[in-house]
Amino acid sequence: MAVLSEHSDGFSSSSTHGYTYDVFLSFRGVDTRHSFTNQLYKALMDAKITTFLDDEEIEIGEDLKPELESAIKASRASVIVLSKNYATSTWCLDELVLILEQHMTSNHIVFPLFYQVEPTNVRKQTSSFGDAMAKHRQRMEVETDANKRSKLAQKVEKWNKALTEVADLKGIDINGRKETEVIKEVVNDIYNRLRISSRSPLPQLIGMDNSIKFVTSWLQDASLHTTNILTILGIGGIGKTSLAKYVYTLHCHEFHTSSFIEDIGRRCDAKASGLLDLQQQLCDDISKTTSILVNNASMYTSKIENVVSRKKVFLVLDDINSLDQLNALLGSKAFHPGSKIIITTKDAWLTESCALFKKNFKPNHLKHLLEGLDDTGSRKLLCFHAFMSDDPNPGYEELSDKLVKYCEGHPMALKGMGKSLHNRDVSYWEGCMEELKKENGARIHNVLRGSFDSLPSNDNKELFKDIACFFVGMDKDVAITILNSFGIETRNGITNLIDRGLLSINQNNKLMMRQLIQEMGRYIVCEESPNKPWKRSRLWCDEESFKVLKQKKGKGNVRGLTLDMRMLEKEKLRGSVELKTDALIIHNYFRRGKSWMDLV
Repeated sequence: MAVLSEHSDGFSSSSTHGYTYDVFLSFRGVDTRHSFTNQLYKALMDAKITTFLDDEEIEIGEDLKPELESAIKASRASVIVLSKNYATSTWCLDELVLILEQHMTSNHIVFPLFYQVEPTNVRKQTSSFGDAMAKHRQRMEVETDANKRSKLAQKVEKWNKALTEVADLKGIDINGRKETEVIKEVVNDIYNRLRISSRSPLPQLIGMDNSIKFVTSWLQDASLHTTNILTILGIGGIGKTSLAKYVYTLHCHEFHTSSFIEDIGRRCDAKASGLLDLQQQLCDDISKTTSILVNNASMYTSKIENVVSRKKVFLVLDDINSLDQLNALLGSKAFHPGSKIIITTKDAWLTESCALFKKNFKPNHLKHLLEGLDDTGSRKLLCFHAFMSDDPNPGYEELSDKLVKYCEGHPMALKGMGKSLHNRDVSYWEGCMEELKKENGARIHNVLRGSFDSLPSNDNKELFKDIACFFVGMDKDVAITILNSFGIETRNGITNLIDRGLLSINQNNKLMMRQLIQEMGRYIVCEESPNKPWKRSRLWCDEESFKVLKQKKGKGNVRGLTLDMRMLEKEKLRGSVELKTDALIIHNYFRRGKSWMDLV
C-alpha cells in the first residue's frame, strides 16, 4: 500500500478533536464527478468515512466559497483528484492552496491522486496544467484594475507553488490501473491512517495474541479464491465474541461490505420474531440500501443469497446455537470469491451440518478452539483488573497465584475476580477468598450453562451431571463400563460433551473437566433442592451421603452417591449405626475405594 503523505500522525476520531468530516474531496467536476470521484465517494461513505463532496457544478465567482473553506478546515484529511482540467478551476486551485496550508499547520493529511495525468506535468505545469496556468497568467496581464491584477498575481504565484508541492508528495498514479483497485487502496489507507476503527473501542484482549495472529492471518490469506469459513469454538465466557469483534473492527473495511450480528442465540430465544430481526439487520448491513420488510424467513434468506453472491463480504455470526439460525443467515448458495465468514459457537458440530455444506459449493472451513489463557496471560488479566498493572502488588503474589489456578485461564472468571478485589487490602483477599469464589462462581455458572443448555438431549444432560459429580479423573473405559451397565448411553453423549467443551480426555485416557465446569454441573444438581440434599438426584459429599443413608431418606430421588466406606467402618466400631440401603430406590450407589459396586 502506498504512503500518501509526509505526515503520519493520525487521530482517534473526528468528533473527538472537533472535526466535522474525515475527508474533503477536491476534484474537477467536468472530469470525474460522474465516474471515478462518485465511486470513490460511495466507497468512502460505505466504509463509515465521513466525506465532504461539493454538489456545485458551475463556478459562480472567483473566490472560494466560504462553505468550502470551512469544510476543508473542518476535515482531518483531503483527497485531491488531479485530473486533466483540475488547474482550469480557480476554485480547485484555491482549495489546493488552503489544503496544503492546513497540511503544514495542523497535520491535515493529504492524499494526491493523479487521474489520467502525469505527476511531472503537475509538478512542472506542463501539458494541460501548463495551458491552464498560461490562461490564468494571461487573464492577469489583461486585467486593467491594478489592485485586481496585483491580487491575481499573488494567487497565480500561490497556485504554481501549490501544484509543485502537491506533486512532490507521495501519491497514487492511477494511469494503467483498475480504478476499483485504486479506490480500495485509497479507502484502506485512509481508514488505517485516520484510525477509523478506534471509534468502536476494541475489546480488552490480554493474553490472546496467538489467537489474534491466527485469525488475522486467515483473514488476509488471499491464496484461496473461494469463501472461507472460520468457526471459533469454546465454552461460554472464554472470549469467542471478544476475539471476533476485535478482528472484525480492524479488518471489516477491507471488504466490499460487512456485518457483525451479535448474540444470535439469546436474541432468537428472546422473542418470536428474533430470527427475522437478525435477517433484516444482515440485509441492511450488506445491501447498503433500505430493505423492504418481509415476514418470511425464507424470503430474507433469498435476499441475503442474492447479495452475497455479488459482493465480497465479511460476516460475523456470533453465538449461533442452532442449524435453523445458520441456514437462515447463510443460505445454501455460493458466496462471492474472497468472502470470509466467522461463526462463534459452543457446538463444534453445527457449522459443517448447515445447508451451505450440503450443496455442490464446498467452502474452505477451519476451526479455532479457545481453551483459555496460559498462566502468564491469566496473571496479566487478573492484575489488570485488580491492580491496574501487569503484575500483583507486593504482598499479593501468593493470593494472585491461587486465584489464577482456580480460574484455569477463564477470562470472564479472571476479570470478575480482579474487579471484585480492586483496591482491597491483603486481609480482605484472605478473608473473602471462598466467598468471592461463590459470588463470582454463580455469575460464571450462568454463562457456562449455555453450553449445558445446548446439549441435544436430556440424556446428554444427565450424563454430564453424572460425570461432573462422580467420574472426573476416572479412566474413560472404566467409567463407560459402569455407566453402560445401568443403561446409560455414553458413545454419542461423550462426543457431544467434548464438542461443546464440557469434557476432555487427557493423554492417560482419563475423563477431565475444568474445575469451573465441574462446579457448574454440581451447582445445577444443587438447584434441585438447595437445602435438602436427600431430594437431589446426586450426592458427592461423603458427609451428606452418610447422613442420607443413616436417616433413611432419599427414597425415589437419589440417582447416585459417593461414600467413603471408612466412615461406615468407624460407625460400626462404635456400634452406633446400621445402614439400610433398601430404604432407597435408586439406580446406583458408588463407594470410594479400590472397586465400584452396586449397593442396592
